[in-house]
Amino acid sequence: MMAAKRVLIYGGRGQLGSVCVTHFKNAKWWVASIDLASNEQADANVIVQLSDSWTAQMEQVGSDVASVVGSQPVDAILCLAGGWAGGSAKSKNFIKNCDSCWKQSVWTSCIASSLAVRHLCEGGLLQMTGASPALEGTGGMIGYGMSKAAVIQLVKSLGMPSAGLPKNSVATAILPTTLDTAVNREGMPTSDTSTWTPLRYI
Repeated sequence: MMAAKRVLIYGGRGQLGSVCVTHFKNAKWWVASIDLASNEQADANVIVQLSDSWTAQMEQVGSDVASVVGSQPVDAILCLAGGWAGGSAKSKNFIKNCDSCWKQSVWTSCIASSLAVRHLCEGGLLQMTGASPALEGTGGMIGYGMSKAAVIQLVKSLGMPSAGLPKNSVATAILPTTLDTAVNREGMPTSDTSTWTPLRYI
């Protein structure tokens, strides 16, 4: 009997993450969720403790992941954590929104990269979540665009032989424009949702 494949899902309690947890469980994978709250469908959960220190958050998540994963490598690590905040440079909450987007997207993606060095198997998959608008300027949502552009750059760097990932592993990013989530529908009630990407498609 073949051992079950194993996946870490960073952001496993979010809307996209929850869909992915369900997908992998239906496919008989072992799933560990990393998020601010547990996902009851997952086989294991790592609860992220909010911190103003990037290094402290990495130490906590890294230690807890090591405890649930053990010595057996995982086949894939998916970083689906993130969030959106609008605003130009003149917005009242410009710095606050930039800080929030950076923590939600860049912190999590870098921590996922570090987890891949420690726990991803040779030939495994590391997947990040960028955004198509970040390929260009994003004047009305600078913090969001900046953080997603950083994720895209991170993935490009991770694809280089000198990046430190396990042998023959692959680093990739999805670049959706708008995901069809309840939050996005609430925030953009007049938008044409027919052009949005369904979560199950991801």
